[in-house]
Amino acid sequence: MTNKEIIYLGGGCFWCIESIFNQINGVEIVISGYMGGTKNTANYHDVCTGKTRHAEVVKVVYDNDIISFSKILEIFFYVHDPTSLNRQGNDFGAQYRSVIFFSSEKQLKVIESEISKIKIQSKKKIVTEVKRNMEFYEAEDYHINYYNLNKSQPYCSLVISPKISSFQKKFKSLLKD
Repeated sequence: MTNKEIIYLGGGCFWCIESIFNQINGVEIVISGYMGGTKNTANYHDVCTGKTRHAEVVKVVYDNDIISFSKILEIFFYVHDPTSLNRQGNDFGAQYRSVIFFSSEKQLKVIESEISKIKIQSKKKIVTEVKRNMEFYEAEDYHINYYNLNKSQPYCSLVISPKISSFQKKFKSLLKD
């Protein structure tokens, strides 16, 4: 029997976050999409304008008996910069902000605890937004498994590949077989 939980994480471009979380043992489903905006719908074109206030996020469905929520958050904070306001690397705009959308008070307590740990280690202010879940809009089909299907594309090879390599070295014991 599985103990499935869901969390929505935004840490820059969803191609990177999706690819990383798909490699983790205990993570069952990762879906790229949009959340946190002011419009009643979202698509890549509109979100990229910044006018909808949606963030690129991934919906992560995981088995809490295999991987803890705190470990999910540790990975999340490792693979993006939670001190960078409305940008990750060369990607800038509110759609690339650091954000976590939670669904329960239990999740909120773990999030607050993990952010407190990071604050102790960081000399910069943590700008990660923490909000209750909102409407999730699944990304268009061409975003699904984007990194794995486009590894030679410059953005993938120059930006995402180094992050994945660093993640794999640090969290080797958590990778799927």
